[in-house]
Amino acid sequence: MKVAVTVLVGCVAALLSLGMVMLYSASMAQVGARYLLTQLIWCGFGLVLGTAAATLDYRRLRKLAWPLLGMAVVLLALVLVKHVGTRINGARRWFSFGPVHFQPSELAKLALIVALAWYGEHYQRQMATWRRGVVVPGLFLGLVLVLIFVEPDRGTTILLAGVSGMLLLVAGARWKHMVPPALLAVAGLGLSLSHDLMRKQRIFSWLYLEENKAGVGYQAYQAMLALGSGGWAGLGLGNGRQKLGFVPENHTDFIFSIIGEELGLIATLLVVIGFVVIVLCGVFIALNAPDTFGLLLGSGLSFLIGLQAFINIGVVTSALPNKGLPLDAHQCGALAEHRPPGSKRFGAGSDGRRRARRRPALRETAR
Repeated sequence: MKVAVTVLVGCVAALLSLGMVMLYSASMAQVGARYLLTQLIWCGFGLVLGTAAATLDYRRLRKLAWPLLGMAVVLLALVLVKHVGTRINGARRWFSFGPVHFQPSELAKLALIVALAWYGEHYQRQMATWRRGVVVPGLFLGLVLVLIFVEPDRGTTILLAGVSGMLLLVAGARWKHMVPPALLAVAGLGLSLSHDLMRKQRIFSWLYLEENKAGVGYQAYQAMLALGSGGWAGLGLGNGRQKLGFVPENHTDFIFSIIGEELGLIATLLVVIGFVVIVLCGVFIALNAPDTFGLLLGSGLSFLIGLQAFINIGVVTSALPNKGLPLDAHQCGALAEHRPPGSKRFGAGSDGRRRARRRPALRETAR
């Protein structure tokens, strides 16, 4: 356990450090050190939260599961109200407090995982049934996803749907029960995309990138040029050309392309390996949790980090259509990864592990 925690913290520290360096490199030509200073402030705030999370007993979150989810739902509803939520680039996803923007869907990510962890533990013997395994969690899960979907934020909707589905399977839900609602959700997503001109253009530009490189596919095409021009070892730190106004959002969603251009394929592979190690360590820590709540909480947070990184890197490399999800540990602003690594450490050194070395099997323990 101690080795896994040490490796996890080391990987997070390495990715954070690389993220700081690359953020400055990507943005210095436009805004100098302004983004870096903002990032340092949020990084310090996140490290304080992570340290606090590592010293607290994660089981206290049980009492906060539903209040936290309720708060997230209220904020997700409020952000849709005109003159309350801030509309940026056609989407109403943010609350603005001067220069600071807060996205309630970020709170919803954590709240939903905590709520599902509580639910999976509380009804662990009944999770194999259709009602408890799919229908009931589908009600509050669906409410959160619909509110995020109509912002609109398709990327976060897909991310949370995937993470929640994996978490329910770990909790004991049967995969054959989850197939029908999953197919229904995919059909609904396809129907909504068919009526959304911008999303259809994004998908067609992804399928035919070369033909759309001057239009909707411009960002993805320039990102591919950045990755390709870096070769094995890159052009050198600070020597990238695509960050000079060619790759939009190069300091946030597409910073992976700048890493590839300046530090090369080797560096991008190391970043991927870093995220894989973080997820594996998180799952290992979760499997060694003293109770089912810890297992589900750690698993959910690990899945969240891994799937978000997978989607972001897939978009930057044009393996997936553009969804607008940032890469944790490299994005500008308040980093989402500060919470999960600390949260996965909740039970690592707590007295709860000493009191209960082995948790009961999911389907054997009566509530």
